Formats: sequence, structure tokens, C-alpha cells
Amino acid sequence: MSEFDASTTILESITGDYAIDPSHSRLGFVARHAMVTKVRGQFHEFSGTAHVDAENPAASKVDLTITAASVSTGSPDRDGHLQSNDFFGAEENPQITFSSTDVARDGSTWAITGDLTIKGTTHSVTIDFDEVGSSQDPFGNTRVGFEGEVTVKRSDWNLNFNAALETGGVLVSEKIKLEFDISAIKQA
Repeated sequence: MSEFDASTTILESITGDYAIDPSHSRLGFVARHAMVTKVRGQFHEFSGTAHVDAENPAASKVDLTITAASVSTGSPDRDGHLQSNDFFGAEENPQITFSSTDVARDGSTWAITGDLTIKGTTHSVTIDFDEVGSSQDPFGNTRVGFEGEVTVKRSDWNLNFNAALETGGVLVSEKIKLEFDISAIKQA
């Protein structure tokens, strides 16, 4: 049994230009904390655009800008620490960006490779996205949905803060899972 109701598909081809709808999208992350549980967070302020070419995926392009200070984990103290120079350095590096350099497609799975810049450091990552569906909302907008994730090593972006635990292990995991739930509106 599916976890959610079946998605819809109204578009034969999703080729076109889109803007991410931040009020119906989530850019999140998961980290292991104290080696025993997962802590989840997300960013509340972001914008992005995509040019999708379903017939020639390599001609597609994705750009995303995230406000680093909009990080939220449900704990104001932890959010402040994440905004500090121990992690995002949000005052000196107010934006986290992603700009695609290559897009490939295999059926309904899209592999989007691009430059992810955090705290002034850029590395290439490939994020696999599943095309969820398309619909027309009650306001006449045509929407497409994508879900994706990738696991990265935070030290690659100089997010090195940690504390050793007396029982072994560390306070914050080296590997972080980035999660993307995207609703994008087709532009005229």
C-alpha cells in the first residue's frame, strides 16, 4: 500500500520554465546527533528556477539560492549555532547556492549534477530526483513535483565543528543527508 495518495499527471511533457514554490517545497537535512538519534532541519527562505527539457535533458538547467540564516531545527540555540562560523557562517556567507552543470534522465529519475557552494566553498554533487507528477492547482497554475536526496560529507565544505563523546563517537555526524521536496510552477 502506498504511503500517500497516487500522484497525478496532466502534462505529456514537462518541458518548460519553472519557479520553485517555496510555500509548498521543503529543503531539508538530517544529521546523526550524539551517535544515537537523527536531528532534522530545513531552510525557510529560498528561491529557484529550472528550465526543463524532457526530450534533451542535457539542455536543462537548475539554479537555487538559499538564505543560510533561515535554517530551522526547532531549537533556537541550535539554529544560532548553525548560523555561526562553526557551521554556515551566515553573516559572512549569507547564501548557499546550487547551479547545475549537467542534467541526465532515466525514465522518471533525473540526475542533476551541479556546483553546491556553502560557506564560500564549492564542490560538485549529483542529486537524484524522482519526478512525482504534474497537476493544475485551483488557481490555474501548472505544477510539477520532484523528490530527491543526496548524502554529503560536511567537512568538504569546511563545516568541521564537532565534539568527541566520552563513550566514543562524535556529537554531530560527518555525513549529512540533504532532502528536497520540490513543487515548481510553470512560467508563462
